[in-house]
Amino acid sequence: MRVYLPCTLPALARVVTLGELGPAPLTGYAVTPALVEWYVSGDTEELEYVALTEAARASLRMLAADRADGVQVAARRVVIAAEVPDGSVSAGAELEERARVRLAAAIPMADIAAVHVDDLSAVEDVEAAIAALPAADRGDDDARFALDGAEANELLWYATQEIPDLVG
Repeated sequence: MRVYLPCTLPALARVVTLGELGPAPLTGYAVTPALVEWYVSGDTEELEYVALTEAARASLRMLAADRADGVQVAARRVVIAAEVPDGSVSAGAELEERARVRLAAAIPMADIAAVHVDDLSAVEDVEAAIAALPAADRGDDDARFALDGAEANELLWYATQEIPDLVG
């Protein structure tokens, strides 16, 4: 099963150093039965894009949490795409996050298929979205617009052999 895992550039560097993404349990996003039922007209590619987008939103929250903790982290969303055995994934029940899954084991580098990262041109929009998160969570429409601005930027695809260059 293809699973999309939210990340940040410093966390991706730790994955390279440790040789795995962990520790478990991990939260990821995938094409779940609930997502398929909700998005009936979507084909597999569209459904995977929804899961990737959910993981990118979670990456944005990780960036905000790192910043709140005083960690200097680049304003670039990161999503790791991995192939994992179906048996290691369990789907959540929350209707708002139909694509959310939990993984019971760490993900070794060998199971990582690709990494998706914001281009440098997205940094300004991602910065604005990080700043807008608290207000957006309170329902502020202007703040939600800032979140949409970040999501308007497509994440770039990187092969696994390019990961060291991303974090170096």
